[in-house]
Amino acid sequence: MRLLFGIVAVFLSVLGGFAAMGGRMGVLWQPVEIVIIVGAGIGGYVIANSMAVLRATLRTIGAVARGRHTSKDEYLDLISLLYALLRQAKSKGVSNIESDIDKPDDSPIFAQYPSVFRQPRCVTFLCDYMRLIALGQDNPHDLEALMNEEIETIGRELNQVPKALQNLADALPALGIVAAVLGVINAMSAISEPPEVLGHMIGGALTGTFLGVLLSYGLVGPIAAAARHRREAELTLFICVRAGLGAYLRGSPPQVCAEFARKVLFADTQPSLAEVEVATTLSSQAKAREASQPA
Repeated sequence: MRLLFGIVAVFLSVLGGFAAMGGRMGVLWQPVEIVIIVGAGIGGYVIANSMAVLRATLRTIGAVARGRHTSKDEYLDLISLLYALLRQAKSKGVSNIESDIDKPDDSPIFAQYPSVFRQPRCVTFLCDYMRLIALGQDNPHDLEALMNEEIETIGRELNQVPKALQNLADALPALGIVAAVLGVINAMSAISEPPEVLGHMIGGALTGTFLGVLLSYGLVGPIAAAARHRREAELTLFICVRAGLGAYLRGSPPQVCAEFARKVLFADTQPSLAEVEVATTLSSQAKAREASQPA
């Protein structure tokens, strides 16, 4: 909805302003110019990017259009899951949760927080490092260094689509100039035509420059920025896990580990300390009820 509102606002403002100054809207309708700019832009995008990036672009644009983003509740569920796993590992040993981290889809602990499965790569990240801890890798410096390296790699991968879209946005004004030059060439070939015909042709040619700039700064550029913000929020999930596991490796109790994980979140999606305490208390109570039930 936000994307649709933004697009409508951009085009309504620009075209409405043009009409208000007395411009004739018909002269802006230049389908050939649109085909040159959009077609060349899409062609260049396909040449410059791998199939994986092209598929990810479609998914990203769909997510931006839906306004999908990582919510506070999702971060809260991740912190609560991290607390539940670390609490179990602290009290009964990491080996006690090996079945959970080996098969999170079948884990009763993971089942309490279904929203974490919306980010399967983050679940894999968490399980992989819990498995390393279970295998005896408990040096906080080594494990945090490895997590930092992987997060940096994930960050570069997540930034591929926003970077590609921004490159397309940067190229569109130049493609608009290409369309305009072709239009001027066409107009010059008809130099013997009456002034009103020649003026219409030159006006159509200049529309190419206008369209290239408008599509760049009014559409593709903002979509690239929205994709980048979404990817940054996704990367924060991994940083959250790293903070919690790092605190655990340094000997902090699970509740403190949850607080470490909470502190790295952005202010607009960061749960309060009270919200985390309530969520982790409910998790502990659920685990106690499960343990008290007869086998």
